[in-house]
Amino acid sequence: MTAPWKERLDSIRLTSLKDLFGVDKPVIGMVHLWPLPGAPGYTGYGMDVIVEQALSDARALVEGGVDGLIVENMWDLPFFVGKDVPPEELTAMAVAARAVIEAVQAEGIPVGINVIHNGGRGCLAIAVAVGAAFIRVCILTGARLWDTGELDHGCGAELLRLRKALDAEHIKLFADVDKKHSVPFPGIDLETHIEWTEFYRADALIVSGRMTGDAPGLEKVRQAKELATQPILMGSGTTPDNIAAFLRYADGAIVGSGLKLGGEATNPVDPDRVRAYMEAVRTAR
Repeated sequence: MTAPWKERLDSIRLTSLKDLFGVDKPVIGMVHLWPLPGAPGYTGYGMDVIVEQALSDARALVEGGVDGLIVENMWDLPFFVGKDVPPEELTAMAVAARAVIEAVQAEGIPVGINVIHNGGRGCLAIAVAVGAAFIRVCILTGARLWDTGELDHGCGAELLRLRKALDAEHIKLFADVDKKHSVPFPGIDLETHIEWTEFYRADALIVSGRMTGDAPGLEKVRQAKELATQPILMGSGTTPDNIAAFLRYADGAIVGSGLKLGGEATNPVDPDRVRAYMEAVRTAR
């Protein structure tokens, strides 16, 4: 017999990525926003330029055949951590994210939100405000040291309570395990991080390399798939040349740099690379 409270929690949890994206082994393309107001890279070009660039990348990704998008404040570096992400960046991000959602909603493309580094509360707030389908949570459980020097910890207790309070349990939680741009607190290995993250109700788990654009080892992905009960997503480093190998184990992929001109994260999306990548994915499927 399953307790009623457990039945309710299980009923809102994603069991297959196909339920959200409509295909097996979905590809989620990254919309990396230009530096937002307040970031060192921002030079006063205004929101119209930020939105225009975001829409250009989003259209190129969707026309190339991706199955979902994530809007991310990739170039607000050096990054703030958690609740320190300032409101001027969060509000600007919401404006851009809503524009992206409106641009692709006719195609039925699910859109997610990621606020770097681990801006769980702000990330969820944006998702609720703009109508996003899911969020990427950098550290749902455990503890890690970020590249910016902060020792950060999981936000699961606050985040899941806030999601319920905001009547937003339809928004799915994609959570990183062994997150890039960080190192784990001693004693937290991949198996432990996966076990904890699943225990605290993540819908899907994300496996990445050391930094943006770096691929994890194939053996790490295979191990994660064996350890996990929820779907596994690639979080970095996939390209048209290697995606088929990773999809032998992973249930889908989040891809940014691999779809940019020359494979460089700072460049705009390259439609030809998107088409080549998706052709490799279709063959792997």
